[in-house]
This record gives sequence, structure tokens and C-alpha cells, in this order.
Amino acid sequence: MSDNYIIEIRPKAAGITVQAGIVVRDGRGFRFFAATHAFNPLEGQLFKNSRAAEKAALRHVTGVGRQGTARPAH
Repeated sequence: MSDNYIIEIRPKAAGITVQAGIVVRDGRGFRFFAATHAFNPLEGQLFKNSRAAEKAALRHVTGVGRQGTARPAH
């Protein structure tokens, strides 16, 4: 399991990729760092795992649990 993930949201309607942020392992979980101003409300939040952070980003953008991707940061 990686310690860092990039979370991207791909809205179907827009047809573009919006980079939401980065989550970094923080001992007790994964901390979210916003990559764009739109995700500032999630900045600094601690999540149980990277998937939970991804779901929060999806809810923030869409209000529903559409499929997104969390992938290791390189």
C-alpha cells in the first residue's frame, strides 16, 4: 500500500479530468491536501483510508457516490 495518493475526479458531463487533491498517510490515517480551490473545504481533513478521502471528494463535487480513481502519487 502506498503512502501517497492523487485523487482525480472525472465528471462525465464535463468530459475533462479535474484533479481534486492529494492524500498522504499521517500515522492515524490519510490527510487530504487540496490541489484546487474548489476542494479547500476538504483541506487538512483526516480520513481512515485513501478510499474514504476519494469518496468525500466525489460527494463534494457531485453530491453522489460516482466512481472516481485514487492512484499512487509518483
